[in-house]
Amino acid sequence: MLSAVYQLKRPRQFELVYKDITIDDKHIIVRPTHLSICNADQRYYQGIRPQEVLKKKLPMALIHEAIGRVVYDPTGEFNIGDPVVMIPNLPMESDPIIAENYLRSSKFRASGTDGFLQEYVQTTADRLVLLPEDINYTVAAFSELVSVSMHSISRFMKTAHTRRERIGVWGDGNLGYITSLLLKTLYPEIEVYVFGKNESKLQDFTFADGCYQISQIPDDFSMDHAFECVGGGGAHKAINQIIDYIRPEGTIGILGVSEELAPINTRMVLEKGLRIIGSSRSGRTDFVNLVNLYREKPEVLDYLENIVGEQIVIREIRDIARAFEKDSHKLIGKTVMIWEK
Repeated sequence: MLSAVYQLKRPRQFELVYKDITIDDKHIIVRPTHLSICNADQRYYQGIRPQEVLKKKLPMALIHEAIGRVVYDPTGEFNIGDPVVMIPNLPMESDPIIAENYLRSSKFRASGTDGFLQEYVQTTADRLVLLPEDINYTVAAFSELVSVSMHSISRFMKTAHTRRERIGVWGDGNLGYITSLLLKTLYPEIEVYVFGKNESKLQDFTFADGCYQISQIPDDFSMDHAFECVGGGGAHKAINQIIDYIRPEGTIGILGVSEELAPINTRMVLEKGLRIIGSSRSGRTDFVNLVNLYREKPEVLDYLENIVGEQIVIREIRDIARAFEKDSHKLIGKTVMIWEK
């Protein structure tokens, strides 16, 4: 069968191509219904990745945050019409030590292989997780991003020492919001403080124990551990500020993505005996745990709804470009494309 694939040919230019899907007894076919635009998608769309990267990876279908409905399943794992969240990480092997999202052999949709911006997606059962029928599909669309925070918190809790009275989260954007929300939901006994630049954004963190603008942190403030969710050109400033305020032997979880090298105060890292943990992407276990959390703590979905920005119905290729243009001018929030093609 033929499937329409909407590839980014060059920055700000999408093109429609058709690819043949071979029906077999091992692969499931899903029709995407809700797709969320990530900052990584925007870097490709705007052409702000290094030219050698763009030349190597384009043309390519974007989007790695999406849900859909099963339209064909020869394995019997799902029923036709089941809503599912799709996992973009595609492991080529397994390892007893290294997780699937860190194996160098793994592929990742919308980063070297076509993402979910297509009419039909062919995948295997282990790359799908069943969603509740009554879930907010617009929020579920960016479950991949939420699963990244789940993954980072899981790694963090395996490494950080057990004095966890107070944790700081640097970043008032989507990733900071999600990470601090999950921390407070999963570990309500821990005090969670959020640090950012924008006072109006910080007002949305109603679940946190406290919020500070980074220029107005009390001199006597300290915390046991911290997460950096800033990324970009501000990553090194956030990390160095964390180093200043974190207590000795604390752990710093780094989530923010930066294109440039980030100089940090290694002298104080050594003097305080700090641990720094990098986390990237997520795997099946993180998605399963997240969907279970949706079921057990539905209030999480209500909070996540606060960061839904534009919702744009997609009926033709120019609607995709319109969605990306609107998303590029947003201050905060997730742009979700509702797929009606």
